Order: sequence, then C-alpha cells, then structure tokens
Amino acid sequence: VQLVDAGGGLVRHGGSLRLSCAASGLKLDFTDISWFRQAPGKEREGVSCIKETNENKYYKDSVKGRFTMSRDSAKNTVYLQMDNLKPEDSAIYYCAVDPNCAGYITRVPYWGQGTQVTVSS
Repeated sequence: VQLVDAGGGLVRHGGSLRLSCAASGLKLDFTDISWFRQAPGKEREGVSCIKETNENKYYKDSVKGRFTMSRDSAKNTVYLQMDNLKPEDSAIYYCAVDPNCAGYITRVPYWGQGTQVTVSS
C-alpha cells in the first residue's frame, strides 16, 4: 500500500490550495481516509476525514467552512480543497488510512509522505 500526497505550496493569506492523496494497493472507496497536519513544534493533529460511504465527512472546527474533502473513485484519489487559508494553517499535511475516522495517530496503518503548506501573512 502506498499513499502519495501532493499539491502543497506557498500561498498568501486568503488563498487556496488543493491537496491530493493518490493510493496504490488500496481502494479508497472502501477506506476511511483522513488528513492530518503537523506544524513545527506542535503535535500532529487531525484536520478532516471522509468515511468510505462518502456521505459522512468530518472537519476540525477551525477549518469548517474553508476545507472540503472529496474523492475521485476513477483516479483512486482523495482531495482536500483548502480555501481562505490562514497563516495558522501552515504545516506539513499528511493523508492517512484512519479506521472509523477515529483520529488515533498510533493506529494509523498507512501514511502519505506529507506535503508542505505555507501560508504567508
């Protein structure tokens, strides 16, 4: 199983980015997938999760209304659309298999390699 994160970059406050998480060896349609992020000196935290049914999505309070997860079954890829970005969103973002969208980092079996998001003020 391999997850490949992409789409990070440098953007100004209020800008947008779309992260992608492409999977191999795993059908994302049948998997709960989360995005986590980790800023320097801080613990890794869950940002959002999409359930395998694709009907239930969960978001960290601070990103609700700004971030949106979606899934492209044909491409076996999950996306995180991030709008109205703020400097405090700056971090390395990781997609991960997250059973039941529980958010338990120690129970994540597969991680992407991470993609850097930097938001300038």
